[in-house]
Formats: sequence, structure tokens, C-alpha cells
Amino acid sequence: MSTMNKQLTDMRHEMLDVLENNILRFWQERMVDTVNGGFYGRMTGNDVLVPEAEKGAVLNARILWTFSAAYRLLKKPAYLEMATRAKRAIIDTFYDPEYGGVYWSVNYLGRPLDTKKQIYALGFAIYGLSEYVRATGDQEALDYAIRLYESIERYSFDPVKNGYCEALTREWGEIADMRLSEKDENERKTMNTHLHILEPYANLYRVWKDDRLAKSLRNLIELFLGKILTPATGHLELFFDDDWNSKYRIVSYGHDIEASWLIHEAALVLGDKELLDKVEPQVEFIAAAADEGLNKEGGMIYETFLDKNHTDTDCHWWVQAETVVGHVNLYQYFDDEVSLQKAFRCWDFIKKYLIDYKGGEWHWSVRADGTLNLQDDKAGFWKCPYHNGRMCMEVLERFADRD
Repeated sequence: MSTMNKQLTDMRHEMLDVLENNILRFWQERMVDTVNGGFYGRMTGNDVLVPEAEKGAVLNARILWTFSAAYRLLKKPAYLEMATRAKRAIIDTFYDPEYGGVYWSVNYLGRPLDTKKQIYALGFAIYGLSEYVRATGDQEALDYAIRLYESIERYSFDPVKNGYCEALTREWGEIADMRLSEKDENERKTMNTHLHILEPYANLYRVWKDDRLAKSLRNLIELFLGKILTPATGHLELFFDDDWNSKYRIVSYGHDIEASWLIHEAALVLGDKELLDKVEPQVEFIAAAADEGLNKEGGMIYETFLDKNHTDTDCHWWVQAETVVGHVNLYQYFDDEVSLQKAFRCWDFIKKYLIDYKGGEWHWSVRADGTLNLQDDKAGFWKCPYHNGRMCMEVLERFADRD
């Protein structure tokens, strides 16, 4: 066995162990709400459970995706049990039976709290439900995923200027504050939401070969190449007005590398060779731009504000996970051995700094001086098993023949 193949085999074995014993076990043993149903909404960076924290739709949809994918790959009944619990939470607690869509959040008792329709959340609900369908063939999950797709297309899609708006009221009316989080700009269209509509639409197309869905997915790919990608740099613009004008010069390295492989995946799922020929050079271009964020140890820093001449050099858990997958994708499809070595280095960085071997799961981020960020959550609205769990499963599935 060559040195590279041995490294890849070792990484797969390590990732299987981290997936099951560090990530999934944490959520099974520490985050199941046995009192009020579903899953707890938060655990602090110091491992303090907050049982009365609000519960987010995105967190629950990502738990649904993760355990559905784990069951599909590993066939362990305990993972199906967790996935089914998450499915029930999405359908019975987060889905709005009156107006459709999903609530942004519910309180710890499972009652509607923030009832706005953030399209990003609808996208993740589709992603989780469609993965449950992939794992089980469940018709109810497919029906709800299709309903959510129809709601996005009916209420969020802009048929005049193209693209999808960020958010609406519970009743699908205009809303003043469209921001996904306090860190975001209040603009009508964003790269992040479009990326996380592309992602679930591709997964839904795997189980529902609908012509309109195929058209929607193709349009999203073309939006990325034609509107969101900056041809001069290879970076993705983040925030846009209704007319697709970007006023912000921000580079998000993690989103660049994540988009490189998700756009590629969407084109592969569609199976259109002409489109794939158009996409693949851009996959390499976007990934190369993202690599500007790699630090000397192989980790990927967070973002740069070009207008402010400021760079956030923290290495966030999710950015590292996407860095591994993006570079593994370049090796798998473009025979890029240099990229595989970058994936190995980033995995070593993750093992050194981010995995919490004692408490389970991963820490939020590590600073440039090597100190851990324990101020941000171990689990919560944004911290869930999706990025890191998916990284492990992507590597396991892509190279299943290496054992």
C-alpha cells in the first residue's frame, strides 16, 4: 500500500471512530430532551446544559440529517431511533400547520416562539427530511419535504430578478429584519441562503426526480456561477440587494470551500454533462481562492473584511470540516494529490485543537495563538453535528473501497 493510500485508510478509520464515539454519542447521551420531547436547545462551551433554552429549527433539521445519513451508511438501529425522533420534532413541532413552512424557533416546551419563515431553515428541513427518505424510503418525510419545496418556490423565489429572498413573516408577508443572524447584513438575497437551498434541492432530487425541481436546481447552479461568484478572484460575494448588487467586500473562506464541493455535487446529481463541463473548472477556481485562508498549520481561518483591512484568524469547527471535504473532493474528481495532502493536514489540525476528547463533540473554534474559544456553545442554535458529522461520512462513503 502506498503512503498516501495508507494515510487515507488511517483517516477513514479515525473518522469512523470520531463520528460514532465523539460526535453521535454526544448527541445521543447528552442532548436528548426526555422531559419535553425532541432535543435540548443549548449546551455552553463549558459543557453546561441549558434545558430551558429555545430550540431552533436549523439545529433540529441538522440533527435529522446527520442521524439519517448515519443510519443510511452504518445501519445501526440507534441512529434510526434518533433520526425518527428528529423527524417527529420537525413535523410535529416546527412545521406550521396553518401557513406551511417551519417556525424559526420554539420554546423549550415545544411551543412556537419565533414564527418567521427564514428560508434557510426551510432549506435545512428539506435537507433533513430528504436524507431520512434516502435512509428509509419514508413517504411522510417525502411529502413534507415536497411541501416545503413548494413553499420556497411560491413565496421566496423572485421570478423577475431571479433568486430567493431571505425571510418572510409567518403569513409569508414582507419582514423588516431579514438577517439570518446578528452577524449578517440585512439584505434581501444572500450567498449563504442560496447555498443552503442548493444543497437540499440536490438531496431532494435524489429521491424525487421532479422536472420543476431539476429546473430550480439548475438555476441555482447558474446563479452561483453568474451572480454570486466574483470572476476576478474566485471568491463568493455574500450579500446582495434585490438587483444582485453587492456592496460588501467580505471573504468567507469556509463558505468558499464548502460551495466548491456543494455546487459540484448538485451538478453531479443532475447528471447533465454539458452543465458539469461548465461547473468543474469553477470548482477548482473557487477552491483555490479559498486556500488563501489556510494557515501555516493547515487550518482554515474564518474571514477577511477587505474594506476594513481586518482578518478574523480564528479557526471555526465548521470551516475545518468543510476544508477537509472540499479538498477530498478535488482529489476524488480531479486527481489532485496536493489537495489530499491539504485534507490530511487539516484533519491533523482538527485532531490537535478542536475535538473535545473528554466532553464529547468539538469546540467552537481555536484562536491563532492556540487557545480554545469556550465562550461559544458546544451545542446550540448553530452548533450541531452536521458539518463535522458530514465530513466524516463524506470521507467514509467516498472511499469505501479503500479498506
